[in-house]
Parts: sequence; structure tokens; C-alpha cells
Amino acid sequence: MTQELNVLGTKLEQCCYQPVTGYFRDGYCRTIAEDTGTHVICAVVTLDFLEYTKQQGNDLSTPIPHWNFPGLQPGDKWCLCISRWLQANKAGKAPPIVLESCHQKALQYTDLGLLLEHQYKAENS
Repeated sequence: MTQELNVLGTKLEQCCYQPVTGYFRDGYCRTIAEDTGTHVICAVVTLDFLEYTKQQGNDLSTPIPHWNFPGLQPGDKWCLCISRWLQANKAGKAPPIVLESCHQKALQYTDLGLLLEHQYKAENS
């Protein structure tokens, strides 16, 4: 993997390996042109967000064994599509994010200030 940058301008850090996440299922929230969802936001999912995204037609909490997907639980990290995260933010349901693991491409869709407002703080978990 070539060195890709996060929204802070430093080396992109892995988001999660359990469950394995990312467009490439390599633990990183990195993207390519074929990733129509632009999975660049490393979120720490909450129950509110999981319920919200399920209502929007993207059920991330139900296991899908065929795809080796265990289903997400509150507190799991997951690479989200930037558009879904922004939509959830407008609805007041955006989960906190790990800035070091959010790909810099997110800044093409929103500004760093908004992302900073949702920065995950481990001591609050």
C-alpha cells in the first residue's frame, strides 16, 4: 500500500480488523474510483447510528454469514460511506469518528471542522 494520508495530513492508520472493514477489506478506510460509496470515514458505531442506517436501507447490525459479515455492535469500528455519515450528521445520528483513520478524501466532501466536532475520544467510551 502506498502511503495514504488521513484528514489530519498524517499517515492513514488502520480502522479495524475485527470485524475487518474497508472497501478493500484490509482494515483501512481507503478508496478508489470504483468505490462508489467512498468508504473513507472510520466510525465508532453507536446504537442510534445503527438504527438510523437500517431505517435508510443499509442494515449493518444483522449478520450475513454468506459474506462473512458478523453484523456490527455499538462500539465496533467500521469504514462508512462519507455520504451516509453526512446524512446521519444532518439527522443528528452521526457516530464519532477516528480522525487518524479517516482518509483525506473525506475533505472533498466536508471540512475538517465538522469532522473535529465528531472526533472519537476513547476516555468517553
